[in-house]
Amino acid sequence: MPKTRLFDPIKLRDLEIPNRITVAPMCQYTAKDGLPGNWHLVHLGQFALGGPGLVFVEATGVEPEGRITPGCTGLWSDAHEEAFKPIIQFFRDYGAAKIGMQLAHAGRKASTDVPWNKGVPLKDDRAWQTYGPSALPYADGWHTPEAFGDNALQRVRDAFVSAAERCVRLDFDVIELHSAHGYLLHQFLSPISNQRDDQYGGSLENRMRFPLEIFDAVRAVWPEGKPLGVRFSATDWVEGSGWDLPEAVEYTKQLAARGCDFVDVSSGGNSPLQEIQVGPGYQTKFAAAVKAEVPEMTVMTVGKITEPLQAEHILHSGQADMVALARGITVNPHWAWHAAITLGDERANFPQQYARSHPSLSGLAIPGNPPPAK
Repeated sequence: MPKTRLFDPIKLRDLEIPNRITVAPMCQYTAKDGLPGNWHLVHLGQFALGGPGLVFVEATGVEPEGRITPGCTGLWSDAHEEAFKPIIQFFRDYGAAKIGMQLAHAGRKASTDVPWNKGVPLKDDRAWQTYGPSALPYADGWHTPEAFGDNALQRVRDAFVSAAERCVRLDFDVIELHSAHGYLLHQFLSPISNQRDDQYGGSLENRMRFPLEIFDAVRAVWPEGKPLGVRFSATDWVEGSGWDLPEAVEYTKQLAARGCDFVDVSSGGNSPLQEIQVGPGYQTKFAAAVKAEVPEMTVMTVGKITEPLQAEHILHSGQADMVALARGITVNPHWAWHAAITLGDERANFPQQYARSHPSLSGLAIPGNPPPAK
């Protein structure tokens, strides 16, 4: 049978990921006081069984104020740490997928309602004070954030470190730091949201300073053998202003120099003025540009990647090293199985419990971890 790039394993530090298919972090807005529950176990567990190499937990707030909505997950207390344990255990007991945590802080885009309640800023007793690099609201009608002072900057640094230490104890395989989609670290990177006049604002070097400090602080407590990556927006999609691709390339170079193991290249989210040109694989050009300029960096791409041949072409043509799927894989949690059949590659992660009952899967089964016999 032919071998594909999509099902080639990839090694990041000491971690071998069995293929190049990643389930992107997808907010579920279903946590209670930041605590994941049965929904999250089943939501993430279906992907653990579905054949991807790596599955990310949704954007998880490092402090209560860092959540996007009251329904977002958090990792700031012992109770939150305990609530993630069944999810980690499921991944260890079944399938071959690795599990990653995306640590995040929403900054000025926090304190909003869940999407099915229109996602508008909270105005009732559920609202909380938001924070940002500058006292600039995301849009008209949004909360005006409190500009970070030195104490708040240190508080958030410490919160990222504490959450990372919890990830160590939980035995997550990977951490990804969220500096995309208009959330806090992206807010520091972009001149649209960062209009400070101190060492954290103005020049590109200054705007990168706080996100890079967060990276350094997390890398210092994350085990040497485990990969640490960053998701960023490659552009604000605002013509003539804002964060752009050349700055994103420089950010990647700075991350590479600090031992970053991969970048997850997305775009947009920091301004209601954005004009995004959406289409199949519409963000792969940004990943390709980053890869061309920083070839030593492992690059992940995301955005309307829906078909196995499309994903294989992205990898085979060198635009990226890994592909991340979101909406498409929620519709078809077994996308990787179908990709293996479409591409004719035997190296798919089919649980033996399922493969034995389907002739077209039987040649693709790998040893699983069935539950102990009773």
